[in-house]
Amino acid sequence: MNFKKIVLIISIFFLHACNQFDQNNKSLAYISDQKYSNTGFALIYDDQLKKGKKISKKIDNRSLLIFHNKIKKNSFVKITNPVNNKSIIAEVISNNVKFSSFYNSVITQRIAEEISLDPKEPYVDLILISKNSTFVAKKAKTFDEEKNVAEKAPVDGITIDNLGKEKDKKVKVKKHKFLYSIKIADFYYKDSAENMVNRIKEETNIKKSVIKKLSKTKYRVLLGPFNDIKKLEKSFNEIKVLNFENIEILKNV
Repeated sequence: MNFKKIVLIISIFFLHACNQFDQNNKSLAYISDQKYSNTGFALIYDDQLKKGKKISKKIDNRSLLIFHNKIKKNSFVKITNPVNNKSIIAEVISNNVKFSSFYNSVITQRIAEEISLDPKEPYVDLILISKNSTFVAKKAKTFDEEKNVAEKAPVDGITIDNLGKEKDKKVKVKKHKFLYSIKIADFYYKDSAENMVNRIKEETNIKKSVIKKLSKTKYRVLLGPFNDIKKLEKSFNEIKVLNFENIEILKNV
């Protein structure tokens, strides 16, 4: 009995100590996603990218396959075009292909066509889906059938150029404006967000950072906004030296 009491007292003391540690180190606390998701630009594959050494491996443009640097091979992802909410299930065929980290994935021209993606502004939502989920289970058969059909189809059967022309017309009508920000991280405490902003200023050449209050316990650190994709990519590459876990690109925030 005495031994049980001693164990109980030690456990209570340990939990209290951990709680105190968390409170004293609140500047290090940040919110992390429970499952991987990323919003940003996808790189639409083209053989010229391989020839120009902007990507280290080829991919079949008729397939529903993608390259990704963080998600393991043979995982399924849902790719959505936020402009029209069209989505498709794709499979990660490799995670060791070299390409610019500015892009959250490399997708095929077929995937871009399926979700009516604008080649000049290939902005997508990408979410990792568990193989055990009912969503993937329902799509698995369709995915395999589509993949088999695609492998037999001629490469020139993909009309991404026509899609681009059609999309250009829609963009002109809607008077779309290019405006994106880089999301660094979400924090529980405002001083944590301020510490991150100071770190960015001290360790990089980036000075254009802001803190956006989303709620009483959620503060978001953003870079931007940027109205030019080249400036956006330049800042994205500069921030890489800080080795953040999952940088995202957000539209019109």
